[in-house]
This record gives sequence, C-alpha cells and structure tokens, in this order.
Amino acid sequence: MEITAIPAVQMEKFIATTPLSPADSYFSYKDNLIGSLLAIFGHLVISIALNLQKYSHIRLASSKDPRTYFKTKTWWLGLFLAILGETGVFSSYAFAPLSLIVPLSAVSLIASSIIGIIFIKEKWKAKEFLRRYILSFIGCGLAIIGTYLLITFGPNSHEKMTGENIVKHLVSWPFLLYMLVEILAFCSLLYYYKQKNANYMLIILLLVALLGSTTVVTVKALAGMIMVSIQGSMQLGYPIFYIMFVCMVATAIAQASFLAQASQLYDSALIASVNYIMSTSLAISAGAVFYIDFRNEDALHLCMFALGCLIAFLGVFLITRSRKKTKAFEPYVALNSMPGVINMHDNGTNIQPDFGNSFSYGALQSNDSLSEIYTPATLPVVTEEASSSSSSPPYKILEHNKNE
Repeated sequence: MEITAIPAVQMEKFIATTPLSPADSYFSYKDNLIGSLLAIFGHLVISIALNLQKYSHIRLASSKDPRTYFKTKTWWLGLFLAILGETGVFSSYAFAPLSLIVPLSAVSLIASSIIGIIFIKEKWKAKEFLRRYILSFIGCGLAIIGTYLLITFGPNSHEKMTGENIVKHLVSWPFLLYMLVEILAFCSLLYYYKQKNANYMLIILLLVALLGSTTVVTVKALAGMIMVSIQGSMQLGYPIFYIMFVCMVATAIAQASFLAQASQLYDSALIASVNYIMSTSLAISAGAVFYIDFRNEDALHLCMFALGCLIAFLGVFLITRSRKKTKAFEPYVALNSMPGVINMHDNGTNIQPDFGNSFSYGALQSNDSLSEIYTPATLPVVTEEASSSSSSPPYKILEHNKNE
C-alpha cells in the first residue's frame, strides 16, 4: 500500500483554513499579571488626571483668573495623564481576559477616595476624622481584598485575537442568543425611558451597562488584533476590525449621553457605585459568552472569583456611601449665615419676602401704609444765634403728623 505524500503548500492551506478549537487556547499567568498591572496603572493614572483637572478648574474659579482652563499647565498635565491611563487600560485587554480586566476599575474609585482625603486641608481631631472617613477606609480595604482575589483566581484563558477567531466568536450561537436577549432588553428599557418617562436610576444605568458590555467586547477585539499585528501577523486588513471600531465609538458615545442624563437627576456618588456593579456584572457575562473566558476553570476558581467580585462591589458601595451629599438649594437666607450682621430677631430664623400689605422684607408684619413711607420728614434749619443762646442741640426732629 502506497502512501502518497501531501505537498507542503497544500498542508499549509489546510492548516490555515481549519478553524481554531477551544483546545487551542493556552494558559499564561505571566500575561494575566501584565494585563492586571497595566489595568491597575491605567486606572490609577486616570484618577490622578481627573483630580488634577478638577483642581485646575477650582483654582481658576477661586482666584478669579481671567484665563480659560485649557491655558493652564495643570489642566494639560491632567489631559496627558488621562491619555496615558486610557492607553494603559486599552493595552491591558490585549494581555488578560476581559472578565479579569473589567472589575479592576475599582482601583479608580479607591484612588479617588484616597486623593480626596489627602487634598482636604482641614484639621480634624482623631475621633472626628475616623467618624467621617471610617466607611471610606473599610471600603478601600474591602476593594483591595476583592482586587487581590480577582487577580489570583481570575480566568486564565488566552487565544490570539485574529480576524478569523473574532468572526468565529461573533457568529457562534451562544453569543447570537446573548445579543438577541440584550437587544430586546435594551429596546424595552429605552421604550419605558423615552415613551413612559420612567426616569428611574436603575433603568438609565441598565441602559449604560448593556451598552458597556458591547463596548468592552469591541475594545478587547481591537486591542488583541493590534497586538497580533505588532507581533508580525497583520490583522488591520480584516473588515471586522473596522466594524468593531465603529461599534466601540458608537456605544461609548451613547454611554456618555445616558450617564450625563443620570447625573442631572441623581447623586453622582450613588451613580458611581451602582454603575460599577451593573456594568461589571454584565461585562463579565459578555466576556464569558463571547470569549469563553471561564473555559476549563474549576469550581474553586469560579467561587473565589465570584467572592472577589462581591467583596469589591461592597467596598465600592462603602466608598461612595461615605461621601458628603450635596445640599439642595435653599431659596431663603439665614441671618446667622452672614458674618458681622447682628441678628435682632430669632437666632438663625429664616427670613423671606413678606407678601402682605407691607413693603418690608423680613419675618415681622408691618402695618405701615404707603403715605407713611413716602411722606418726607422735615428737618428745620436752626441759625447760629439760636444755637449759641440755648443748650439744646443744633437740630431737632419734628414729630410727623400722619394726617398731613
């Protein structure tokens, strides 16, 4: 029996056209560590950048500087750090699985909380300081513990993000079913939000989370294809690269729009915690369906990863819970809020315009009539002879007759 040899060219074509199976994926703790460190570095730098830009705005407003904010060095430094941080986060998706990178955004909230405490220049007593920031310290500790569990027990499934692999994941039936459910949920929530005027925070942030799950899927695909292209196998010629880019930009803009609408209706600290929990949960589910992040993971790693997510969620909630809520606008002026003004009425009672028959502005009712207010008082002029001959003062106030 003769065995015919297969030419090398035909064998290469056969290998190139054979789809990759899940068994072709590989494990790399080194890539996981690099991706985690890049994500932590990126979120830390982004937090510093946002605080620098905020500090630039506050400094200009307090000093009444006529310059605009983009003409200050502090604002440009913040912008440079923000671009550097976003680059680090984007690069992290090329090394580590999506489900591992997304929860690490808690680092940004941890850093913001610590930086906010450092920038406060008030002097606190030990008991008052602990009572004011005890929840922040507990939340930071829990978030750090959760981050450690996420990195240690996170998914360790890797594959090259080539155009063929991404198309294969895109047309797989689990992801198609997932996208169908997500589209139906998004359309239903959008209908209630726009047509029924259901301006509930959960509905708005669910819309943001659904869009965010699509955004991180596209970011992972783009970062992976760019990394493969840098390694020598050009992937920028595939149409899927540009489709993913358009989807990333469109969903990111829509997220920013919904978040801006939510910030006008609800407290920003509450939005930050709820948005982190919802967006992280849906992004992990999207990564598990699209990229099959949790393939070949045992029960211990899955349980510890879920525990790390729950601890990080609780930590972020406590961090945002301890922030001071903004007071609502008060249309009335309190007398004790004006330094140097002697209060002759009640101590600190609010005063408001009196809409009775008086033109007085205050809490007391005046019965003065219009003629009493607008009738001028007379001040007679006294000559020098009269003033020298008498010990009376050089002027006298005549009693005004209301009947005049």
